[in-house]
Amino acid sequence: MISSISNGQIKNIIQLQKKSKARAEQGAFVIEGIKMFEESVAFGKLIKAYVSNSFYEEKVLEDPDYFRIIPYEIVEDTVLKEASDTLTPQGIMAIVKKPEYNLEDMLQAPNANLVILEDLRDPGNLGTILRTAEGAGVTGIILSKTSVDMYNPKVIRSTMGAIYRMPFVYAEDLKEAIVKVKEHNIAIYAAHLSADCYYDEIDYKGKSAILIGNEANGLSDEITQMATKYIKIPMEGNVESLNAAIAASVLMYEIYRQKRVR
Repeated sequence: MISSISNGQIKNIIQLQKKSKARAEQGAFVIEGIKMFEESVAFGKLIKAYVSNSFYEEKVLEDPDYFRIIPYEIVEDTVLKEASDTLTPQGIMAIVKKPEYNLEDMLQAPNANLVILEDLRDPGNLGTILRTAEGAGVTGIILSKTSVDMYNPKVIRSTMGAIYRMPFVYAEDLKEAIVKVKEHNIAIYAAHLSADCYYDEIDYKGKSAILIGNEANGLSDEITQMATKYIKIPMEGNVESLNAAIAASVLMYEIYRQKRVR
């Protein structure tokens, strides 16, 4: 049993949670909670689980085989709580191998339905977009390298498991990535206040991508100009724009509504 916060494995968990560099070097990230743990096992990328003593005893009483084929360590409750990134940990954490996705595979999909994010900085927004994207049938997400790290613990929690299923790539050069998108005859729609048409006036039944920008500044001019069409969401009152995740959700679900087979 691990009984000290100074244990090398516990130190590594904390490093993986706090530093994107550590996550990149190890090709791994940390998840917390029963749902995320069980999905990581189904995902097939679990490296090792860390289980509080009380959680282990409780689970083994319910199901003696719960941990049978899982590599795990039992950890004193107080140590796991200190290592946790949440206020009320559920008693189980795990290190999971990062999935790998390819931009070309996304672009060649016959039903390509993409979201392109420029300089998105808020972890909660990114997690929400990823989770909503899965629900709305999005086939892939492209992010600028300046966007928040997908494996930030707050992003992971917000995805509610979609991190295991939604393909995504970080583009070293977002402009180059968008050029490739257009070369595959994927129409690109920029959510922009200067648009002359509303989002629900467009036919999205072909291959499509939506552009969403930074929470404070929106899309940069050079990225906006690469869009096929500008679109906007109608607003009442004095509101000028929506939260990035909400705006993305509105657009994703309009595309899903049009493409859905009834």
